[in-house]
Amino acid sequence: MSGNTFGTLFRLSTFGESHGAGLGGVLDGCPPGLPMSEEIIQRELDRRKPGQGGLATTARKESDTVRLLSGVFEGATTGTPIGFIVMNEDQRSRDYSAIMDVYRPGHADLGYEAKFGRRDYRGGGRSSGRETVSRVAGGAIAQEFLRAQGISVSAATVELGGIEAKGRDFVGALERPFFSADADMVPIWEERVRAVKGAGDTLGGVVELRATGVPAGLGEPVFDKLDARLAYALMGVGAVKGVEVGAGFAAARLTGSENNDPMTPDGFLSNNAGGILGGMASGQELIVRVAVKPIPSIAKPQQTVDSKGQARSITIGGRHDICAIPRIVPVLKAMALLTLADFVLLQRRVGR
Repeated sequence: MSGNTFGTLFRLSTFGESHGAGLGGVLDGCPPGLPMSEEIIQRELDRRKPGQGGLATTARKESDTVRLLSGVFEGATTGTPIGFIVMNEDQRSRDYSAIMDVYRPGHADLGYEAKFGRRDYRGGGRSSGRETVSRVAGGAIAQEFLRAQGISVSAATVELGGIEAKGRDFVGALERPFFSADADMVPIWEERVRAVKGAGDTLGGVVELRATGVPAGLGEPVFDKLDARLAYALMGVGAVKGVEVGAGFAAARLTGSENNDPMTPDGFLSNNAGGILGGMASGQELIVRVAVKPIPSIAKPQQTVDSKGQARSITIGGRHDICAIPRIVPVLKAMALLTLADFVLLQRRVGR
């Protein structure tokens, strides 16, 4: 299986670059008869498209208009591969000509060239965050499939620039700047972004994902643990540097009696496990948090080298996000959706 394909039965393959003609994908394994349209996919794409999110996001303007090419007929999936494409509209490749021979700190430039012997320096090619448009489109299809199974996934920002939110309103987050889980944090985060942007720097944050309706037993007890596959999916998104489930790293500082989730005839009394025990869903809400690093393209001078190994100083111009949040939020949600959809089909295959 190539590094451009995700999933076993519910399988997404993607193509395209940030500054190429467009991006797209093929979603294979989706059952027939599922209501589907370009409008359904567009709703999710509109949540991650550039030019939104105020001060935190790039000025690049892309409509991210999706076109379905196959696999949908008369408003429903046919059971055959679903092909889709999103054309690029606002590339400005000249912004990158000054750094075509320079390795940008924090980027994949050095590794990309070491692997392939060449690289597309215009925005990072396949390593660009723009590649995620195809993931969100695939996730939109997975969301409709899971909806029919009674499973839903929500995502919200719970920390930005080192400032943590106290509230956890995932419904309201859909309509707030930054997809904030706490309305009170929006002006505080906006001020933080404004100050960091003025200094020519960038920010990171933490996104929390929650899934409800996940049936107990979904997952596998050994190598294909549900939490392992979710971590794999989420770590496969650029800028993600850590994933924790339930209590996560805090569990290392608890005793067993504190960390265990007691059970009663009416259900669990806590959820430190994050809804996963022994690699399988416990029937509780899945809770996963994702650490997102600061955007590496900054307007401050940085020390680096060029392709000849010579020392260079670099200042990155052009149009860049100040923070991957909020645009990464629907991407992470999409990867969780794709993972759960794949597990549902795998569970059906073994007759469980």
